[in-house]
Amino acid sequence: MQELPPSSTVAALDCIPCPFKQQCTTAKSKRRQLSLHPEEMTEALRHARAQHQTKDWNTDYALRAGVEGTIRQAVAVTDLHQARYRGLAKTHLEHIYSAVALNLIRLDAWWNGHPLDRTRTTHLARLELRFAT
Repeated sequence: MQELPPSSTVAALDCIPCPFKQQCTTAKSKRRQLSLHPEEMTEALRHARAQHQTKDWNTDYALRAGVEGTIRQAVAVTDLHQARYRGLAKTHLEHIYSAVALNLIRLDAWWNGHPLDRTRTTHLARLELRFAT
């Protein structure tokens, strides 16, 4: 096996006789792009991917998904992409008002039994709904 520099382009004819071609690439084009990482990095990736299959990791990731959902809701409802005001005091006050607004929205949904999960409808799905009526 010949040594290749990282992220080198290999001709298709170089891969045809190789019995490990399917493990290296799934590309169907004439040229293939291979990324060869140092052994330590490859081992770290394998270890991380193995941990992603554990129950503890999935539990921790579920918490992260909840936080990301809260951030998405804050951005969608209170438009927190940019602060409306200059200065730390006014920006801090804006964040507090936004948090209070989100809490009130969530309390209202909980008291009235409405789910908070508003899934995004794709453009294609909206178009199909529009023409279905």
